[in-house]
Amino acid sequence: MERSFILHPIPPVFDSTSRILILGSFPSVKSREVMFFYGHPQNRFWPVVADVFEKPVPMTVPDRKAFLVRNHIAAWDVIASCRIEGSSDASITDVTVNDLRPILEAAPIRQIYVNGKTAEKMYQKYTQPVTGRPCICLPSTSPANAAWSMERLVEAWSRIRQGA
Repeated sequence: MERSFILHPIPPVFDSTSRILILGSFPSVKSREVMFFYGHPQNRFWPVVADVFEKPVPMTVPDRKAFLVRNHIAAWDVIASCRIEGSSDASITDVTVNDLRPILEAAPIRQIYVNGKTAEKMYQKYTQPVTGRPCICLPSTSPANAAWSMERLVEAWSRIRQGA
C-alpha cells in the first residue's frame, strides 16, 4: 500500500468550558470517513471515556460532540497533515502539526492528554516546544493496542476525570 498525503479533515471540538484536551495522533481511515474522532467501531475510546464518566456510550457524532462538551473535554489530533499508509501510525511521515492556540486561548485547559505513544512522540517533538505545556500519555485506545484490556484502559484513563 502506498502512503498518501492526507490533510486532517476533522475540526477540533471545544468550547469556553473545556478543561482538558485529549489529542490523538491522526484520524484513522474510518474516522475520516465518518468525519469524527475515534470512528472505528473497534476503537475503545468512546466506551472507555463513557465508563470513566459513568455515562452511556455515545453512539452518534452529535451525541459524541455533546458528550465531550458536557464533560469539559476538548478533542483534536496533534497532526494536521502527513503521509500515511491506511491508518498505520507507524507509517506517518512528512508531518505538519495542528496549531493548538485557538483551543488554548479560548478554553481554560488544565491538562493535555495524548492517546498513545505516537501522539506523545509527535506532541513532544513538534508541539510542546511551541506551547511550553507538557502532556500526559495515556495508553492507546486503538484496537492495535490489544495488550490493554478494557478494565486496564478505564483504570489508566480515569485520571482525566480529575481535570474535567
